[in-house]
Amino acid sequence: KAAAEAVRLLGPDRVNIVTDARQHNDGKYGVIPDESTWTLSKDPAMVYYCDNETVDGVEFPDFPSVLEPGLDGTGPIVVADMSSNILSRRVPITKFGAIFFGAQKNLGSTGITVVVIRKDLLPQPSTNMMRQLGLPLAPSILQYETIAKNHSLYNTLSIFDVYIAGLVLRKLLATFPDKVAGQEALSATKAKLIYDALDAYPEVYKVVPDRSVRSRMNICFRIMKPNADEAAEEEEEAEKAFLTQAEAQGLAGLKGHRSVGGVRASNYNSIPLEGAERLALFIERYARS
Repeated sequence: KAAAEAVRLLGPDRVNIVTDARQHNDGKYGVIPDESTWTLSKDPAMVYYCDNETVDGVEFPDFPSVLEPGLDGTGPIVVADMSSNILSRRVPITKFGAIFFGAQKNLGSTGITVVVIRKDLLPQPSTNMMRQLGLPLAPSILQYETIAKNHSLYNTLSIFDVYIAGLVLRKLLATFPDKVAGQEALSATKAKLIYDALDAYPEVYKVVPDRSVRSRMNICFRIMKPNADEAAEEEEEAEKAFLTQAEAQGLAGLKGHRSVGGVRASNYNSIPLEGAERLALFIERYARS
């Protein structure tokens, strides 16, 4: 979606898709192609990527090495969407030009977006220059420089959502004296519990993404029926049964994204360790039934 929107706004001659997972994974997502295959533009204006993809459960394990700044500090301006994994692990913030994230996953409720941006990127080119370059002009209210100069109060914010975000941050600081390192360790523990339960029964479950890029936040898998004559139909019925039984155990919201189906466990910060343990136990019990 981001690439398509960039093409719509800027034109195809200004947008380069560095890599497409489908070309490396039999037409499907679920992998991050090896960086040696990426086709980065020479001296790009910026490079954008999504740090954690929620539909198939793919997460960058680390900052891409090909985007590392050079010894002299030069390199592309890297912009990342971290809506679904922010506050779940340490971020090498100095390597980014900007990161942004919606609050609705790990920070609070829907209604606000947070942007962390390098100060030298705040000034906007003049409107005349933008017109000469044939680039679209953003409304003043959407310009980072305007927002920063007004301390994020250029317009009236959704105050209740900001209040909730403040409560979440206070709770995180009170819960984890070691700050994000504590949440990072808990996130890894929860994800391991669930993935280990799935991996223990490969004849029943198939984790969607490649092991090397499994998301800690969105654990996506399918129910397998390899010996069925009509496998697709049987697997669909098995997934319905899994979801129904899970909901009866108080494990709700496990249905996969509407575009792909399957099962998806959202393992965001608000999910306690006990919740992950309950899901792992149910996964084991269902496989044995």
